[in-house]
Amino acid sequence: MSDSMTRIRRLAMPLACACLGLLLATTGAAAKTTAADVQRGLERLVAAPGGPPGAIATLYRNGHLTTLSAGRADVRRQGAPKASDRMRIASVAKAFSGAVTLNLVRAGKLRLDQTIGELLPGMPLAWAPVTVAELLDHTSGLPDYTKSQGFAEQAKNDPRGYVAPKQIIEWVIGEPLEFTPDTSYRYSNTDNIVIGLIVEKVTGESYGAALRRIVFGPAKLTATSFPTTPPLPKPFIHGYQTAPGEEPVDVSTMLSPSGAWASGAIVSTPRDLNAFIRADLGLRFFGRAQQRQQMHFYPGGESSPPGPGRNSAGLALFRYETRCGTVYGHTGNFPGYVQLAAASANGSRALTTTLNIPAPKGKLLAQLRSVQVSAVCWLFGR
Repeated sequence: MSDSMTRIRRLAMPLACACLGLLLATTGAAAKTTAADVQRGLERLVAAPGGPPGAIATLYRNGHLTTLSAGRADVRRQGAPKASDRMRIASVAKAFSGAVTLNLVRAGKLRLDQTIGELLPGMPLAWAPVTVAELLDHTSGLPDYTKSQGFAEQAKNDPRGYVAPKQIIEWVIGEPLEFTPDTSYRYSNTDNIVIGLIVEKVTGESYGAALRRIVFGPAKLTATSFPTTPPLPKPFIHGYQTAPGEEPVDVSTMLSPSGAWASGAIVSTPRDLNAFIRADLGLRFFGRAQQRQQMHFYPGGESSPPGPGRNSAGLALFRYETRCGTVYGHTGNFPGYVQLAAASANGSRALTTTLNIPAPKGKLLAQLRSVQVSAVCWLFGR
């Protein structure tokens, strides 16, 4: 090899090393997600066409709760949603019924393999083989009452009127199972109405009383309640129906929560909801044996609406696998409110997100899920 070629090789080697170092620095050291990133995401949601008047997220890690919010809790007044404002938590209430059920399993008062036929013999014969576990993970095949004619007529003719749980069951009592239990997944609000009735049968107390004794009290959820009438305690985050180019319509008290009952009637605050999901994953309500049973996940089982990342369904709990880590929780959708509460496997990190509109679709839903992923990334420091 000539002297000139040797000199070129010697010069090229450090240059190549420098270039490789620069490449690694720019591609391998991505900036960590910050709370400011999540805040900007909330602001973009509020600014989007058809977006919510307000948005709030609570993020818990290292023993500290961070609250981020944008827009307005009430379009008639200044002020973003607060962590202490009441709101309807919608189907996140199903995680509460799961906590109650698994508490009763730990106490030996209930088994996950017990059937509707054993526990509620007055129910339709076709429903008799459905187990408690199948109700909790939506593999029961029970028809969803929110798609029934009776529910539609109630919402049209007397939306604020009281609806008894047994009336809810009557709306679908004549319908067959949609599939053989434990052979498929389909989200059904009827599942949790039946769970609530089972809780009442097993405990001998009202479902609301069981919630207060087993969940609200031990988790110190002092701003959480289980109403059966439309009014919300003040201050509260107003819920709206929105459309691009139109004024938001306040639907906060449009429907009686009794029509959701154990499936979605709970009222809470972002702060209390964050505390609940931490307690739920942190084994405040039941033991590790029950949690192992809870965390048998059905692939592809999405919550309603879907949560961040890849969804799969467990017992009254969904697994959300994101690029930054996995969290467990539940979403919810009610006129004027779309919710998420989720926590790490041991409950040490948790998040909630609330928009004061019903569950969005299309691009807006994708945008919301992206913000939720950013919140997960912040929780895990990634």
